[in-house]
Amino acid sequence: MERESERKSDEESVNGQRRVGILYDDRMCRHHTPDHEDHVENPNRLRAIWNELQSAGILQRCVLLGAKKAEDTYLHLVHSRSHVNLIKHISSRKFNERRSLIAAEFNSIYFNEGSSEAAYLAAGSAVEVVEKVASGELDSAAAIVRPPGHHAERNEAMGFCLFNNVAVAARYLLDGRPESGVKKILIVDWDVHHGNGTQKMFWNDSRVLFFSVHRHDFGRFYPSNFDGFYTKVGEGAGVGYNINVPWENGKCGDADYFAVWDHILLPVAKEFNPDIIIVSAGFDAVYLFCKKEVDLAVGDPLGGCRVTPYGYSVLLEKLMNFAEGRIVLILEGGYNLDSIAKSMRACLEVLLEGKPVTGSLEEAYPFESTWNVIQAVRENLSPFWPSLASELPQELISKVGPHLHTLISSSEDEDDKGAPSTENLEELLEDVIKPLSELKVDADEEIDVSSTWRSELSNVYIWYASYGSNMWKARFNCYLAGGQVDGMVKHCSGSANRTLPKEILWKNFPCHIFFGRDSSDSWGQGGVAFLNPEKKLTDKTYMCMYKISLEQFNDILFQENALSLDADSPLFDINTLNAISDKEFNSLEVVKGAWYGNIVYLGKEQDVPVITMTCSLLDIKRFKSGKLPLRAPNEAYANSLIKGLVEGEKLSEAEAIAYIDGAVKSL
Repeated sequence: MERESERKSDEESVNGQRRVGILYDDRMCRHHTPDHEDHVENPNRLRAIWNELQSAGILQRCVLLGAKKAEDTYLHLVHSRSHVNLIKHISSRKFNERRSLIAAEFNSIYFNEGSSEAAYLAAGSAVEVVEKVASGELDSAAAIVRPPGHHAERNEAMGFCLFNNVAVAARYLLDGRPESGVKKILIVDWDVHHGNGTQKMFWNDSRVLFFSVHRHDFGRFYPSNFDGFYTKVGEGAGVGYNINVPWENGKCGDADYFAVWDHILLPVAKEFNPDIIIVSAGFDAVYLFCKKEVDLAVGDPLGGCRVTPYGYSVLLEKLMNFAEGRIVLILEGGYNLDSIAKSMRACLEVLLEGKPVTGSLEEAYPFESTWNVIQAVRENLSPFWPSLASELPQELISKVGPHLHTLISSSEDEDDKGAPSTENLEELLEDVIKPLSELKVDADEEIDVSSTWRSELSNVYIWYASYGSNMWKARFNCYLAGGQVDGMVKHCSGSANRTLPKEILWKNFPCHIFFGRDSSDSWGQGGVAFLNPEKKLTDKTYMCMYKISLEQFNDILFQENALSLDADSPLFDINTLNAISDKEFNSLEVVKGAWYGNIVYLGKEQDVPVITMTCSLLDIKRFKSGKLPLRAPNEAYANSLIKGLVEGEKLSEAEAIAYIDGAVKSL
């Protein structure tokens, strides 16, 4: 395929089409897992997009750009020197023996011999495309790059991201090339995960309006913190220039995103009046629908939302009215190959033609939770943006879609009794593409418990040792039977097998608990309990042990970590239990990056294994270093621990209060 240098004369508009650049380089595919292990963030992501654009004839209508490696000078505008040096040299021979160990120190990162080059090309390519658009050489452009970037922070790689490509490009225009005339940049991050790294890099900068719409699940969805909450609006000169729209659950689709655009982003963008728009274009907010009548994106394995390629094209077309259409797309996430290919193709069609692709889900309405979030965001930002000051008409916000059954449960607190059974899935998929207002779903449908793994684990018993609010029997029973107790802000869905514990015992263990995180979806503001699984004979932690089946333990694990109970396989099976049962305080992380994804073996009681769950060892280090917040629990959460200890006849109320106070000051 001819490159830019060979087709300068062809850059003029063809048949009235806009001049659109596209950048891709196969060298970025050399970044992969060390031993070619399966991973969602893999080289085929780029190849799938490129092949789709090629077969659709998109490439012939674009200006093809060559990739360039980023200069350290520009990387240093957003990253520390130590971080740049690490990524620069991590693929060299001197790191061959230590590369995997270094990667393990980060959250969801791998390195290989091609990582350094790919990271430099991804960031440099982002710079290249914004330069071409800012200079007027092109009207718009797209950079098909990897590794992605929006999670990468100043001094830390995370979430598959090594350099923050979008942040490097934006800072390049503002500080590295002031003669470009770009003084104000709108960054729109529609990746399903919050762009925590980008947010932090422009936290105090009024020249950049950062907008992120993402799944949040009250801090349970990756990156599993409260940086993406709507109250995070920036500081200093940047106050009001950071906008987060945090979905409370999965399932959000075109109608939800359109409402956010119309009632938050577009009014603010009009006031801000950017000189250029950079889109952190992650295509992982899609689900598993594929119909002949409408071109729908196939489901992303991580996102659990329902945006279609048509939906993405509408979102992009709405942005074309700003910055004279100077828009740059820089690829972020998206892990279903069909989804990202069709979605990027739809967006390129918009950049070329200035209008969305054909396709519609007819009339549909946002969820009630979407309107709640929109109103909260508007109220919180109205002091900074007058266009958000007025209340939305009741007639508008009363138009809501019905509550759908979860296909992937977004949190332990879903109102649903469970996910649809396999035999009903096809029927549900047929219904979902109809207008949401026409859907009728039985909210009391029981969880399908026919899975083989459930029957196998239903007769295997363990002691689940609880150290937080679950020490209170009434609260723990919510995980099995469903419901909530006083002080909880939302209810639990309950387990497939709702049988209450066969036996309850109390025991002390030589380790300690602490309280962390800013808030939780079950209890609201305030920290929750975590266990530091480091054995110390001088420490003493009270634990209430419930004798339950391994099937029930998995359901608690699903609920604690915002996963669907309708799973094809358990998170923790007999083989995994046996693997960690050779030594007390062995642990194994079974849900990467989750709050309670690390299983700890504590020994045996009555010849039955005793296990508990806590955060990863990496998160323990982050709590100690201050990267994750230590927080005292709120009154309601603390009371649940007190009730558990007092009703279990372990401590008096005064002693229980002192015990909790000691844990608050620990770690």
